[in-house]
Amino acid sequence: MERSEVHSLLDSGEIKIVRLWFTDILGRVKGFSIAPDEVERAIEEGINFDGSSIEGLVRIEESDLTAKPDLNSTYIIPDEDGMKSLIFICDIYYPNGKPVESSPRYMLKKTLEKAEKMGFRYFTGAELELFYFPDKENIRARDTKGYFDVVPYDNYDGISEEIVKILNRIGVTVEMVHHEVSENQHEIDLRYEEAIKMADHIQVARYLVKETARKRGAYATFMPKPVFGINGSGLHIHQSFFSNGKNLFYKEDENYHLSEIAKQYTAGLLKYSKEITSVTNQWVNSYKRLVPGFEAPVYVSWGRQNRTALLRVPSFKRSTSCRVEYRVPDPGTNPYLCFTVLLGAGLKGIEDKLTPPEPIEEDIYTMSLERKKSLNIEVLPDSLYAAIIETEKSKLVRELFGDTFFKKYIQNKKAEWENYRIQVTDYEIEKYLSL
Repeated sequence: MERSEVHSLLDSGEIKIVRLWFTDILGRVKGFSIAPDEVERAIEEGINFDGSSIEGLVRIEESDLTAKPDLNSTYIIPDEDGMKSLIFICDIYYPNGKPVESSPRYMLKKTLEKAEKMGFRYFTGAELELFYFPDKENIRARDTKGYFDVVPYDNYDGISEEIVKILNRIGVTVEMVHHEVSENQHEIDLRYEEAIKMADHIQVARYLVKETARKRGAYATFMPKPVFGINGSGLHIHQSFFSNGKNLFYKEDENYHLSEIAKQYTAGLLKYSKEITSVTNQWVNSYKRLVPGFEAPVYVSWGRQNRTALLRVPSFKRSTSCRVEYRVPDPGTNPYLCFTVLLGAGLKGIEDKLTPPEPIEEDIYTMSLERKKSLNIEVLPDSLYAAIIETEKSKLVRELFGDTFFKKYIQNKKAEWENYRIQVTDYEIEKYLSL
């Protein structure tokens, strides 16, 4: 929005509350509310707040921070009473005006600037999967519907349809919504956008999904694997480069119609996939989804129709739709950090002129061990701890995050793993208590 549009909206009397939002290291939306009279000051100078208790942002001696709205990421969210909430996505600065290096949004912006210097505008699309349940205590899957099923129509379908209407109304374009493979599981596909805008969209969409479900008497979760024995939820990320309206991933006379840039980008994603998995899949629970047999990628490979591969090239009719789909991330990821490491890995592939291996169109889940070895197919980390160790060794992720944030990230993830490791679970009680 232009500044004049913001003031016109405030003068209309339709705004009930103004919120300033930003994101912490874990991808959680943080923020505070201000009076409408403070909006001009927020736009001009920013609003100061104490950042010392925000996970991963600054040290205690650097607690004074400033949140400044990005007018390109302004959302007007309707409320049930006919009024509206005005949401500003903010960038975070020190009092002297310097950007806070450990802000996830700043890290993505910094990596995008590198891409732009190389002549690339980075676009992403997102397939956001989730589960609906009656409440937090009742998480069994029971709606009996499967992939793309229309009947029986139920309350959860109505919730998704309402969410889509709201998202489209506030400028978050939804291409498709449908029931997913698992019972109680739905998918909302967000139309491709420049990456910083898409990350903002994901944050707003996750908020609206949970709030709309709550208002309709249901509970929505982005937990990657809430129910044992069925498919978990992913966040498939579609990626492409544009310049002057031209899709740089497309080339008519090449295999898969992929340009040399696209192939090098793909090779970078494959090479660094294990190093970035703790970022794209940041929870202990994320690795309950990344197991063979549940349509989640486990093996470092790529193909076209092969949905057991980590990365695939979807079919397309127009050159502008040429893209690569990275299928590893889950909806619990921090989208700013996720896009940062995906873009960083791809750019590294271009800088080093990497060549991807031959695509694999076989079902890797049913492939023999000898066949996998002959094709040099590697396996993604199978636990958060294994993923942390891969990331801790990564020069690429350290460079993208910077030393201070990198150390904080590793420390945070190791603490989460340790908290999980010492728990005594229901499984252990049932398995071992009688012995």
